[in-house]
Amino acid sequence: MAEKLSATPANPEAQETSHAPAADEAPGAAEEPKPRKNGLYPGVSDELAENMKSGWADTELHGLEPVAQIRETAARRAALSARFPGERLVIPSGKLKVRSNDTDHPFRTSNEYAYLTGDQTEDGVLVMEPTPEGHTATLYLLGRSDRENGEFWLGGQGELWVGRRHSLTEAAQLYGIEAADVREVAEALAGAKGPVRVVRGHDAGIEAALTDKVTAERDEELRVFLSEARLVKDDFEIRELRQAVASTVRGFEDVVRVLDRAEATSERYIEGTFFLRARLEGNDVGYGTIAAAGPHACTMHWVRNDGPVRPGDLLLLDAGVETNNLYTADVTRTLPVDGRFTDLQRTVYDAVYEAQTAGIAAVRPGAKYRDFHDAAQRVLATKLVEWGLVEGPVDRVLELGLQRRWTLHGTGHMLGMDVHDCAAARTETYVDNTLAPGMVLTVEPGLYFQADDLTVPEEYRGLGVRIEDDILVTEDGNENLSAGLPRRSEDVERWMARLRG
Repeated sequence: MAEKLSATPANPEAQETSHAPAADEAPGAAEEPKPRKNGLYPGVSDELAENMKSGWADTELHGLEPVAQIRETAARRAALSARFPGERLVIPSGKLKVRSNDTDHPFRTSNEYAYLTGDQTEDGVLVMEPTPEGHTATLYLLGRSDRENGEFWLGGQGELWVGRRHSLTEAAQLYGIEAADVREVAEALAGAKGPVRVVRGHDAGIEAALTDKVTAERDEELRVFLSEARLVKDDFEIRELRQAVASTVRGFEDVVRVLDRAEATSERYIEGTFFLRARLEGNDVGYGTIAAAGPHACTMHWVRNDGPVRPGDLLLLDAGVETNNLYTADVTRTLPVDGRFTDLQRTVYDAVYEAQTAGIAAVRPGAKYRDFHDAAQRVLATKLVEWGLVEGPVDRVLELGLQRRWTLHGTGHMLGMDVHDCAAARTETYVDNTLAPGMVLTVEPGLYFQADDLTVPEEYRGLGVRIEDDILVTEDGNENLSAGLPRRSEDVERWMARLRG
């Protein structure tokens, strides 16, 4: 990676002293010309500074097609305006985060900002100014780099280093929102009158500019509203989730085809294989891929992915592609590394499959959100009693939560721009509410027998199974968006055999 130029040299004094001839230079050799001191560009000659200002073609783009969700983002802003009439609303996109020294993590915009604008650039701020009729929206952005002041080639985030940005005119075309220079936003907010709300946690500078105008309680109400607004997906969001799932299915197929190579390397080969599909067809993975082989399957969020992949073991792969518009799938399959389940593996897998089937059947409009979890847990508790791992009856087990030693987690969650979407929603609108058409959630029961669990027979220890699908609530029931991946144990074996040739 090239080191970024700095307008200030590492040793400015060295630039101001004459260049002494080297020992092997002939006497009287001409001195290296010194750059003239330049107040605007310290350490840069006037000649170079002038040279870099000119000779560049006009690259303004015309006739740009608006982003695909422009109608949806306008409708979302209208709903937000109706909820908070007469109040100034401030939604930042976020800032770059340092990874190490002078390198940054890849930028991922805040969901609230992307949901309302369709833009994904860093440093952006959506400001909704109250009017008698509602609100007017302004998108404050960092426009094209200034070539007069040298920022485009001397600044660390100049376009010569990180790539072209859209001009403010182009941005207005793309997002259907008036665009202004983000360097003016602090002044605009400083003069704000009346109530103001900001989405916190994304831009400390914006929060500091509003510190005497906002309260934590009011800001939380804004965050909660924007989280709850995503509980029911619009048509654009459902299309995005279908796309995310379709790419994810292909990513799982990619992994099965190379399992023999993973056996020769590690779980990292699986992670890398899936990541390739995510980058080819989307923006990224929606969360850290869990490629958990053998006993690692019993660790809920195993993302180290540095363990061996052995024949005879199970591979628990929990992964999802995030689309270019930032909607993610979340799918899990537990696969026999060598293509065939052992008898015990099949017994445990089929129990989880039965639990998941019961959970999916409970997903329908008007059902309580918790119903699918309860249905799946009852099946798993019944199996644990049948196997003699816990003392029944089943109702007692469920009342005391004894099955949770081996089931561990909830059976699902909302899905969308976050893998655990709508997390700021109130309990009464989410887990204590009923399901409605347009909601998308996961159903993902599991059984996990830890390698050091002395309460189960030895042959169970280190065995972990989870099956997870993405379920759309429809008008008359549900649709399994990830049905393209087989779930029944015998179907999984046939699918793997076909892909592996």
